[in-house]
Amino acid sequence: MRPSRIALLLVAAAAVALSLWNASWTASKPPGVLRVVAHRGIAQPEELSPADGCGARHMRVSGHNFIENTIFSMQNAVRFGAGALMLDVHTSADGRAMIFRDSDLGCRTDGNGRIADRPFAYLRGLDVGYGYTADGGRTFPLRGRGVGGMPVVEEVLRGVPDRILIFSLSEPRDADALVAAFARAGVAIADTHGFAGPPEALARLRQLTQAGWLLDTRASDACLSGYRAWGWIGQVPDSCRGTTLILPRRGEWTMWGWPYRFFARMSGGGARLFIAGDSPGGRLAGLTEAEQLGDVPHDFHGLLLIEDMHAVGRALVR
Repeated sequence: MRPSRIALLLVAAAAVALSLWNASWTASKPPGVLRVVAHRGIAQPEELSPADGCGARHMRVSGHNFIENTIFSMQNAVRFGAGALMLDVHTSADGRAMIFRDSDLGCRTDGNGRIADRPFAYLRGLDVGYGYTADGGRTFPLRGRGVGGMPVVEEVLRGVPDRILIFSLSEPRDADALVAAFARAGVAIADTHGFAGPPEALARLRQLTQAGWLLDTRASDACLSGYRAWGWIGQVPDSCRGTTLILPRRGEWTMWGWPYRFFARMSGGGARLFIAGDSPGGRLAGLTEAEQLGDVPHDFHGLLLIEDMHAVGRALVR
């Protein structure tokens, strides 16, 4: 047999072996359960990145009256099947950890200015449903429904005690306010508590506590970059161990052994799996349409971020 033919056969055999080594169908189904993460509880569907920066002015007709980031919407998200909640944190002028999406009050509320410049008492009196409109400002269907609806973290810890809670910080001072809120509530930060945010906010959090886990895009990117380079031999980089991996809704062809071999390797390495939707501007966002569920592996056992819990989330958990 010619040396060239032998070389071709060896290459073909190596390709087959590599394919089998990374074949998803040869891996056992991953342990655990799917955890639906309701982003902000039950929110009104809106444009994710409107030109004027105010999503409430670009609300889509939803058929429900829930207002995001309120205790009522969180508890109903749980009732609809959410196993976790992802909530926004901003700190008031007097150091309280408030649950609200925007740093500025002018878009969604009847207030003005920045949360950072307003005390708790002022924020508590606002109508958090004031600015929502689906028809360009002709009608405001949620006005009056959100008076007194901006909660503090302590109320969330007491009101939704049995679910995974992920708090999204905006700046370092939010970490101080958040840790203080846990202390006031008498709740220890545990494995059921996750934290997202910019590097400087997460760094401050880690100065205050090592408890809980981080949803850190830089750590996730470092792990996945290393795995794309070395995953073909089954190696899980050290950077993946104990990391929460933020996985795209699409692009799975870049992950060796996707889905089940990949899941098994990462779970064995102590990684947590988190699938997000199409995230504009680097911000984490969840699935917005029921059709997008077709991109999620059938037996995915991890955290799945849902933007529209009322429509997409309920379709998933039925």
